[in-house]
Amino acid sequence: MPRKEGQKRKLLVLLQILARETDERHPLSVPQIVEKLKEKGIEAERKSVYDDLNTLNEMPDFPYEIMQKRGRGGGYYMTDAPFELAELKLLVDAVYASKFITARKSKVLIDKLGQFTSCYRQEELNRKVLVSGRLKSTDEKILYTVDALHAAITAGEQVQFKYCDWNLQKKMTPRHDGQLYRVSPWVLVWENANYYLIAYTEGRLKHYRVDKMQAVHQLPGTTREGTGEYANFDVNAYMQQMFGMFNGPLKKVTLQCENRFAGAMIDRFGTGPTLVPCDDGEHFTMMAEVQVSPQFFGWVAGFGTGVVVAGPPEVRAEMKKTLDRLQDLYR
Repeated sequence: MPRKEGQKRKLLVLLQILARETDERHPLSVPQIVEKLKEKGIEAERKSVYDDLNTLNEMPDFPYEIMQKRGRGGGYYMTDAPFELAELKLLVDAVYASKFITARKSKVLIDKLGQFTSCYRQEELNRKVLVSGRLKSTDEKILYTVDALHAAITAGEQVQFKYCDWNLQKKMTPRHDGQLYRVSPWVLVWENANYYLIAYTEGRLKHYRVDKMQAVHQLPGTTREGTGEYANFDVNAYMQQMFGMFNGPLKKVTLQCENRFAGAMIDRFGTGPTLVPCDDGEHFTMMAEVQVSPQFFGWVAGFGTGVVVAGPPEVRAEMKKTLDRLQDLYR
C-alpha cells in the first residue's frame, strides 16, 4: 500500500493542533482532527489518529496528557501546556507594566507568550494593564543593553558606556560631554519598573539606570573588580535604604507612625525592623537604615501627620529645614 503524504511529520503536526486548538472547553473529535491534518497537507485515517493519540500519551518523557471528553460535543484535548493561563497572565501584566519595554516590543512579546497556550485562551491575554502615569520607552536598544550587561556579569568582565540625561528637548544627551564610563558590573535589579545596574567603580559600589546607558560594550580580556565589596553587599538592604534610587548618607532613622501605617512600613522596609507600640496605643516607633535624601523627606511628608521623623536629631533637623523651604516657596 503506498505511503500517504506527510507521515513523517504527522505526529508533530498533531501535537501542534492539540496544543494550539484544544483545551477542556474546546475538544476535537477524531474526524475533526483528520480534517485539520488534511488542511495541513497530511492524509490520515481515523485508526491511525487513535494510535497516534495513544502513542503520545504513552511516551515516557511527554510532559502533557491528552484527555478524552465523552458525550455530545466531546473529543480529545491537551490538559497541560508549558504555562498555566494564570502564569501567562502574570507575565503579560509584567510586560505591559514595564516602562523600559516599548509598545511595539510589548506586543511582540505578548504574541509570543500566546503561543504557549490554545488560541482560545490566547484571546484572554489580549488585555491591557493600566498603570497610572506610566510612559512606555521608545528605545528598543535597552533589551540589547540588558543582554550585554548579563553577558559581562557572566564572563566576569568590565563594561564601558555613555551615561545620559533627558534635556528640555526630550532627548537623551550624554553626561560630561560624552565621557566614557568604565565599571565592573555585578548585578541587575528591577525597581520602580526600571532596570538598574549595580557596579563597582571608583572604589565603591554605585548604581546606574540602564535605560540611560548608551553604547554599552563588554571589554574582553578585562577582569571585574570589587569582589570583596560585593561579597559583603546585601542587595535587598541597599534597595530598601534608598528612595527613588537617590543616594544619600546612610543613617539609622527612627520613625514614629500611626498604627494604620504598619502595613506601609512593612511594605517599604520588610519584616526586619521591630515595630514598638507607644504608650498612647495609637502609635508605634521603628528604626530603619535609610540613605537620607530629599526623596526620603518627600516620602515621609506624603503621610502627612501620620509619620514623623523622631531621630536622630540631625535628620529631624534636616527634615524641618526641608519643610521650611517648601513653606517659603508657597507663601
